[in-house]
Amino acid sequence: MALSNTEQVAAAKANLDAFSELSGKVFEGVEKLVALNLQVVRSTLAEAQEKLTKAPGATDPQQWFVLQAGFTGPFTEKSLSYGRQVFDIASATQAELTQLAQAHYERYNGRVQTLVEEAAKNGPAGSEVAITAWKSVIAATTTLCESLQKTAQQAVQVAESNFDAITATASKAVRSNPEPAPVAEGAKR
Repeated sequence: MALSNTEQVAAAKANLDAFSELSGKVFEGVEKLVALNLQVVRSTLAEAQEKLTKAPGATDPQQWFVLQAGFTGPFTEKSLSYGRQVFDIASATQAELTQLAQAHYERYNGRVQTLVEEAAKNGPAGSEVAITAWKSVIAATTTLCESLQKTAQQAVQVAESNFDAITATASKAVRSNPEPAPVAEGAKR
């Protein structure tokens, strides 16, 4: 069964549109990550500059240790927040790509089923066995794709719950030890 030039052009255009759609979603995710990274760098530099302007005012070791603690405590919380935002961006991008892939698969599957139905109508006598086999293959492929999609969604949910648990534990640990103990006056050298 040969395809006409019009059908080939339409198929090529559909493939190009699908590629453009998918790459557009990937670039949107990358843009979000770049914007997040720029925001983090900007705020980190501003905070570092603020802390460094206070450094010359630290006249004794206790003030110096308190100043250093000001660098590490918020850094841990911000790192956890950053990781969460990166995970959210990645999850959202993955969900959009999955949705696009599913839509394209359903369209393609519909075209294949139409092709098989047309072959069944126009096929020679005795081709019923082959048509039934094709329908069985299509059904098995659809079931496999649905199963893979469900498995991928479950893996993302498990990863997200694990990330939430790790973030909660780390955040709780940071909150329980916000600053180092002050240095005793007799401990100065």
